[in-house]
Amino acid sequence: MKNIKEKGFALILSLVLLLAMSLMGGALILIASEDHRSNNLVDVNQQAFYVAEMALLQGERYLLDQAMGPWDGQTGNRDTDAANLPSNLNAVFGGEMFPNTNALICRNSFKNLPSNLQVIDLDPTTPASEGRSFNFGDFLQDSGIIDPADNDQAFLRNFHYEYFITRLGAAKFRGAGSSAKRGSGGAGSGRNGIAYRVYGCGIFNSDPNSSNQTIVNLESITVLPSS
Repeated sequence: MKNIKEKGFALILSLVLLLAMSLMGGALILIASEDHRSNNLVDVNQQAFYVAEMALLQGERYLLDQAMGPWDGQTGNRDTDAANLPSNLNAVFGGEMFPNTNALICRNSFKNLPSNLQVIDLDPTTPASEGRSFNFGDFLQDSGIIDPADNDQAFLRNFHYEYFITRLGAAKFRGAGSSAKRGSGGAGSGRNGIAYRVYGCGIFNSDPNSSNQTIVNLESITVLPSS
């Protein structure tokens, strides 16, 4: 004889299994979404680190360019008569950058900087040029490294690199090579030099109106021969 108490059991079991599978599917979606967000954050932090390294390289290149004589891109020659070891500004650093003159972000990301910090004037023709700011995507595009139509272009345009430089003072220089050791006698011999500290930042900011930014700051010391 058929047991009437089992009527509808299959339907109830199906609903319970459907609910359990729905909960499991939702949990998997949340886990995958969080994992994807974490991966994106890691990618942004890593890219910001690379951009900060670019800032240091550009700052060091500026110092070498000044020491050897500013390069004239139009003539393709170096003005050796203008070679110099740059000095600090007389004014206190206000955190302004060129061309992004509102860039206090990089300056404020370094802790324990003196309030009377003085930096090198990177462009004497521009009164507020106490540092340099560049869009990383534009830099790669202008260099011909990436295609403007590339999908990565929009992402890389969210990154900026900035740097400013201070002159630390006299230091012992050791180096090899004729370009670094003009007139020295013997590779690796000690000479008088001038030390500089380069401050560089890699900044990710997808929305200029948002305070949600990723900033990586790095420092390096460069010693140039003074004679």
